Amino acid sequence: MDLDLVFLGTSASMPTSLRAPAALLVRRGGERLLFDCAEGTQRQLQRSSVGLPDLEEIFLTHFHADHFLGLPGMLKTFALRGREEAGLTVYGPAGLRDLFGRLKPFLGRLPYPLTTVELGAGETLERGEYAIETFAVDHGVPALGYALVEQERPGRFDVAAADALGVPPGRERGILQSGEPLTLEDGRVITPDSVLGPARPGRKVVLTGDTAPAATVVQAAHKANVLVHEATFGADEGERARETMHATAAEAAEVARLADVELLALTHVSTRYFGSELAGEAREVFAETVVPRDFDVIEVPFPERGAPRLVKAGARPVSSGGDGPDGASSGRG
Repeated sequence: MDLDLVFLGTSASMPTSLRAPAALLVRRGGERLLFDCAEGTQRQLQRSSVGLPDLEEIFLTHFHADHFLGLPGMLKTFALRGREEAGLTVYGPAGLRDLFGRLKPFLGRLPYPLTTVELGAGETLERGEYAIETFAVDHGVPALGYALVEQERPGRFDVAAADALGVPPGRERGILQSGEPLTLEDGRVITPDSVLGPARPGRKVVLTGDTAPAATVVQAAHKANVLVHEATFGADEGERARETMHATAAEAAEVARLADVELLALTHVSTRYFGSELAGEAREVFAETVVPRDFDVIEVPFPERGAPRLVKAGARPVSSGGDGPDGASSGRG
């Protein structure tokens, strides 16, 4: 099951020529989960190799304009494309329903079902093989972070052990692989632990949204494969970070160090910085730090297959040789 993160917007507060405001797409198998939807997010998707999918779930971390202003336009685009039956659910902290009440005059009547779900810190959305867990952050307004946490997977199937026990190939071995005991024709009961190795861990990806450094984030991110943490400021703007309840790169790195994560990705970069300065400051505290640009991708393999890695321009904008009927353009801008 593939899992990766597509960085659609990595700028703080306002767009620049190279960075759009906050938006991140999580792709897990065939699922597409969008976290935050700043101004221009649908265009970022359309320019990327991903395209604009018919999203079913969007998660907002909080209601500052640079995290949701792209939502009304995207919802209207879905309507204009003829979406009717496929429902869409928007999740967010307290105040989400009030936000949509204020947006109603702009949205009008949508032809497809739209549901809003307010969440509190500590809630869990079960998704079968994984869950989305919410946690408190420290930003001075109602705000949430999200953790995608996969369940443990069964251990590797030991074919030699199954052969020795007389387990026939086919359905019987599938029963054991699913974690259920199997009764053979001779009456013997074979338990899964007889043919399966130790359980293998799932993956964990944690997204903070905007936040000052917080113990709740350290707890939520414990042993995460990837922590995406805001780093709006460098050390030179530490006082400004505290005033606005944001984090510096070094503070985000300290959160990652305390949480013992595998990879730290810094985002929400102020227009004061190019990103390399923040990476340098953070790596003095936590070496495994990257600062993705728009359209970069972080691949998150299962632990036994290697460490998470940054793929630069992994969702590179589609080159169309100029502006076409859909408004896509070549180059990165």
